[in-house]
Amino acid sequence: MSTKQKKLLLVTGEASGDHHGALVVKALRSMRPDVQVEGIGGQELAAAGMQLIYHVRDLSVVGLLEILPRAGNILAAYRLLKKRLSGPDKPDLLMLIDYPDFNLRIAAIARKNNVPVLYYISPQIWAWRQGRAKKIARLVDTLGVIFPFEVAFYEKVGLDVRFVGHPLLDHEIKLGSHAEALKEFGLTGNRPVIGLLPGSRPSEIDRLLEPMLDAAVLIKRKFPEAGFIIPVAQGIAADHVRAMAGQRNIPATVAAGSFHQALAVCDLVLVASGTATLETALMGKPMIVIYKVSPLTYLVGRIMIKVPWIGLANIVAGHQVVPELIQHEANPQRIAAEACSILEDPARMAEMREGLSGIRAALGEPGGSQRVAEIIIEKLKN
Repeated sequence: MSTKQKKLLLVTGEASGDHHGALVVKALRSMRPDVQVEGIGGQELAAAGMQLIYHVRDLSVVGLLEILPRAGNILAAYRLLKKRLSGPDKPDLLMLIDYPDFNLRIAAIARKNNVPVLYYISPQIWAWRQGRAKKIARLVDTLGVIFPFEVAFYEKVGLDVRFVGHPLLDHEIKLGSHAEALKEFGLTGNRPVIGLLPGSRPSEIDRLLEPMLDAAVLIKRKFPEAGFIIPVAQGIAADHVRAMAGQRNIPATVAAGSFHQALAVCDLVLVASGTATLETALMGKPMIVIYKVSPLTYLVGRIMIKVPWIGLANIVAGHQVVPELIQHEANPQRIAAEACSILEDPARMAEMREGLSGIRAALGEPGGSQRVAEIIIEKLKN
């Protein structure tokens, strides 16, 4: 008598979740290649062996008003998952990665259909909407968290919470020589080199790239030899980014698929708030964190956010290591003034690098993806 093949349904709604999920699926398949994995993700999850039932590019968004243009896609994905979770061939385990407003609704469907839920990269409700902790405890069986301080927060509501370590520590980063990278990106002779990282979502590009490029024009006046590089995430149209830079006559190299190599050549980085601030921190690069959303989203955030900083680099460090320019301060003049101030002050840059050096130790040990895969196997056995 044959044993029924175990099935995992995995759901993420962003490019970062696609990347982190792919690492987990690779680890899972190395231990249990017989487990069937399907769900919502992107190219990296597909390459890792997951069968895509909906693509992540149709869901990725940040903010309240920004959701409206993608409401149809989000509703279609919701209905598809509801059908999967309530049908006769429902999965043995649902794994959710970040993307809380959508994923907690999917967790509720799973709960109604007696499908256990593993949530990886927990909602950052310790920063805002802390009252949702009890709701999460009702909907989620096990929570895999990536910051050590999250354990005590979620244990208060009786949740099975496991600190697995941050997935960024599992990235295998291979860098060539600095000189070769500068030549590859056409930046030989440029000094300083400034990275522009407006985010991985189209809505972030629309909101942040323009003020970054306008700030680059102002920086160029103060530092005529400056060069600029823009790493482009999957799903972002590189030609559109090049066109925007070309309109301002900025010597900006648009680097697609070379994120870490591009980051390695930078002296200073202008970066959208999010996981990229941690990646920049782990590479020891001085940065300015920039955050800008719709006025309504910002107003709600001001009321609800419970932490003194918005950049993950500062939150993990426990104090402000790098400056943050939020909403109305995220304008070209202010960005350029802060950037020039840092570039003109070697002592400040050194102090910033020193502050960033302690962040890696605070994120735990490598192997987080393997530990999540082990939790999946444990749950499938039970």
